[in-house]
Amino acid sequence: MKIQIKVKPNARQSSIVELEDGTLIASLKSAPVDGKANQELIKLLADRFNVPKSYVAIKSGLSSKIKLVEIELE
Repeated sequence: MKIQIKVKPNARQSSIVELEDGTLIASLKSAPVDGKANQELIKLLADRFNVPKSYVAIKSGLSSKIKLVEIELE
């Protein structure tokens, strides 16, 4: 499954919110430095979809606020 997600780094708390149109917005505590925010995003998505972190991959947008993420569902 591929999803597009908008990321907001440096938030007070980490969370993922789904809007009415199906868009996902991830608020991350981590700063976008040294890939820390991307790693936090992968962990949040793995927890949300109940899959191992290795099943979640950022396909595009590594340094962008809009990311395309692929999740392997079992």
